[in-house]
Amino acid sequence: MSNPKERILTIALSLFHQQGYNRTGINQIIADAKVAKASFYQHFKSKDELCVAYLNHRHMYWFSELHLFTEKFHSSKEKIIASFDFLIHMNDQEDFRGCSFLNILSEISKDQPEILHEIQSHKKDLRMFFQQLTSKIELSEQVYLLFEAALIESQLFRSNELIERSKSIINKLIKN
Repeated sequence: MSNPKERILTIALSLFHQQGYNRTGINQIIADAKVAKASFYQHFKSKDELCVAYLNHRHMYWFSELHLFTEKFHSSKEKIIASFDFLIHMNDQEDFRGCSFLNILSEISKDQPEILHEIQSHKKDLRMFFQQLTSKIELSEQVYLLFEAALIESQLFRSNELIERSKSIINKLIKN
């Protein structure tokens, strides 16, 4: 059996992703993780601190999976197209749950800067991922914006159609 901190984080990973941040209460996390309230607060000072840990974990998982998914391709164009295929893969795996970071963003207030910082860091790293694949900043920004739009729209309509259209646009944007 994992230690209390790991159980709390594991439960939060599932509940925040499936139910959302605001709909998940500390008491539910404590009950599902089978820990005492004191144990929760020994490891996390607040629900916000747990959310930061959740986003940090999700960031590492998501980028690890993205890199594994795209590493078998050689050209930048192939890797960019594969990143859109990764969205389709994640939609299949997670039942069109969308972006954990944007989902949390829609639930937080201006009084939660630590959470906002984690979300912004994730999106900056995603922009950097695309910048590293192309030498043109403007092109990498276009790819990033298509990627984000495709991710949001696929969640909204529970469809990969816009992801496929985005791949077609990428084929036209990148000459080689």
